[in-house]
Amino acid sequence: MRKFDAPAPPRTRWLARGLALWLGVMALGVVFWANWRFAQANPGGNDFLPYWVAVRAWLQEGQSPYSPEVALRVQYTAYGRPARPGENRLGVVYPLYTLLLYVPFALIPDYPLARALWMTFLEAALLLTAWAAGQLVAWPRTLGGRALFFLFALTWYYGLRAVVNGNAVVLAGLMLTLAPWAWRRGRAVWAGGFLAMATLKPNVALLPVVAGLLWAVVHRQRGLWRGALAVGFVLAGLSTALHPTWWAEYAREVLAYPGYNPPTSVWEALWVRSPQAAWVLGLPLGLVVLALLLRAWARVRQTADPETVLWAYAVTLVASQWLVPTDPGNFVVLLLPLAWVAARLAARTPLGAWGLMAAVWVGLWWLFLATLTPGPHGPQQHDVMFLPLPALLWVGLYLLREPKA
Repeated sequence: MRKFDAPAPPRTRWLARGLALWLGVMALGVVFWANWRFAQANPGGNDFLPYWVAVRAWLQEGQSPYSPEVALRVQYTAYGRPARPGENRLGVVYPLYTLLLYVPFALIPDYPLARALWMTFLEAALLLTAWAAGQLVAWPRTLGGRALFFLFALTWYYGLRAVVNGNAVVLAGLMLTLAPWAWRRGRAVWAGGFLAMATLKPNVALLPVVAGLLWAVVHRQRGLWRGALAVGFVLAGLSTALHPTWWAEYAREVLAYPGYNPPTSVWEALWVRSPQAAWVLGLPLGLVVLALLLRAWARVRQTADPETVLWAYAVTLVASQWLVPTDPGNFVVLLLPLAWVAARLAARTPLGAWGLMAAVWVGLWWLFLATLTPGPHGPQQHDVMFLPLPALLWVGLYLLREPKA
């Protein structure tokens, strides 16, 4: 008798996988084509342009990507002249090993084409981040829900902004999401490696990496340390072998960065408007956030419970945005905490979870458009964008579930 409930034969499975691969390649091609048309019609990508120019100068002429000569070349490419006082100098402020990611794109002489490929690369990373976050929090559970979540990841304010500007923070966010994903699957060495690779955007990765490694010491997670040290030594060693003086040149550019950029913290944004407000509001806010962060990690000091550790890790990602110098454009790394909050809401009411996602999508875009401020090269993001998403996530993380000691 024929068994109708038998699993599909290998040939059928391979055909299904082949069809899925073909559809994926076709979709990727459509996305790339749209990005290329956009890049041709809309000059920009100021988070990609400096690195494309700098890495090309490094590969073709042997010039240091951190040199003043290369910075001047970037400015001429972007502005047609040297940057004026108060304008963004478009300096290179990533470690040298981060610049290695740009090598394949810098080999392409046509900037719109290189930018379109980079945008497609970042969009693929966003989708992988959303997939890993969904796996960690077990939400959404349906195929349609996952499709909506992927669409959200690509089009919400922080995701689309990062892609259009060409911000490598998308890749840092991917690494910071893959780290707990690997740890939850018993791959501590991989988790440590992902944490080390997240330092391609050091300010974004600082607190999560430090907290993760300290927790690994307390709980004797040697695999996590082995992975982090191995990858860290490879990245630092390769960079030093390729350009021995990069450390000092990189540090110089990082120290100069705040002098030609908008405020990099809530404290600084308040100080620009009123030093009194910075002391009265900014300082207490920073102390409260620090206290909440320390309290969260005190709770996981004595436990390796996966759910508690994931909660504390999400708290760390959110706290980092108000404690470490950053920019609201980097808030794309908060996709995991947002998925965590949505998953806890979905356990109570699915409509509540999707209502939250809709409110975040509409609210952030509305606030951005409503608060655009004049800038030397067009409207700019207002500092108010520092506040809404982290504040919402703080409420969600503590209201929906605060692990017990």
